[in-house]
Amino acid sequence: MFYSASHFQHMLRVERKRTERSQKPFLLLLLDISSLMAEEPQNKILEKTKSALDATLREVDIHGWYEHDKVVGVIFTELSTTDMPGIEGIIAKVNERLCRQLRPEWVSKIRTTYHVYPESDETISINGSFNSSLYPDLSNRLRDRQISLTIKNMIDTASSALALILLSPLFLAIAAAIKATSKGPVFFRQQRVGLNGKTFQLLKFRSMQTNCDAGTHKEYITKFICEQKNAAVEPGVFKLTNDTRITPIGNFLRKTSIDELPQLINVLFGDMSLVGPRPPIAYECEIYDIWHRGRLLSCKPGITGLWQVTGRSRTTFDEMVRLDLKYITEWNLWLDLKIILMTPKAVFGGKGAF
Repeated sequence: MFYSASHFQHMLRVERKRTERSQKPFLLLLLDISSLMAEEPQNKILEKTKSALDATLREVDIHGWYEHDKVVGVIFTELSTTDMPGIEGIIAKVNERLCRQLRPEWVSKIRTTYHVYPESDETISINGSFNSSLYPDLSNRLRDRQISLTIKNMIDTASSALALILLSPLFLAIAAAIKATSKGPVFFRQQRVGLNGKTFQLLKFRSMQTNCDAGTHKEYITKFICEQKNAAVEPGVFKLTNDTRITPIGNFLRKTSIDELPQLINVLFGDMSLVGPRPPIAYECEIYDIWHRGRLLSCKPGITGLWQVTGRSRTTFDEMVRLDLKYITEWNLWLDLKIILMTPKAVFGGKGAF
């Protein structure tokens, strides 16, 4: 069956979900025939292309319009290998069938690209972001939300600028307290992963001694994600309890979440939003399950979010990710407003914060 663009994109989303469960990768092959469709009889081109693909595909494979009347998509499901020889073999077989069905000058005008899901950490690092070709449904969602997202960005910029001005006396007081109680800079900078896998430098008020070994936190994160356990036994997310490296004022800054306020600067510069998913640490993403990566798509990371106002640090990692995914799926401006209004209670209640 040759699917319409909407149905094919739905099937692509289904295959992503299937891969998340089965851990078996798939190959998305895209054939851009837009130039042929503009110059030659469309029905003839499409029928011959479909015939070539029908002779190549297995029963479990899927094909259809990736982009109507422009790009044909093929999903080779549940691959046994994603090494280059295997992928090149599949592409060579498709090209061979196309050459049998189409004239040589027609084949030369077809632009072929391929995309493997899940993407490797190395591929994401090289490209600097996730491959949007694997997520056309998310691109459609962003287009549908364009006006609301523009308003959200305007609110972020205006609100963060105003907040930084109004809170400047508090910033100065905290900076003085940090300097008076420990040696080192006022701000703590850490590489985080933002929208579509792009990295940025997140700012916080420093709450720990300088030159701390990041290995302790990395080891804890690995254990927590893999075993769903916390160093202090009770539920918690990414913050070690009873950490002797915390400065005299650090516990207060963390418990009240005042240490997060410098992230208003990240919001002003467009790396973050007031409300959004939690921005993960770069080395944290290395041990993500495939489905965990969904929290990095569609939305900028936020200072506060759905999980912060419900569980804060007293929730499991998987529950936190599910709340982030719920926020991404159900997002609207009213949800942002609701979360912002709930944030003070969560902060001053101090529940689950370390």
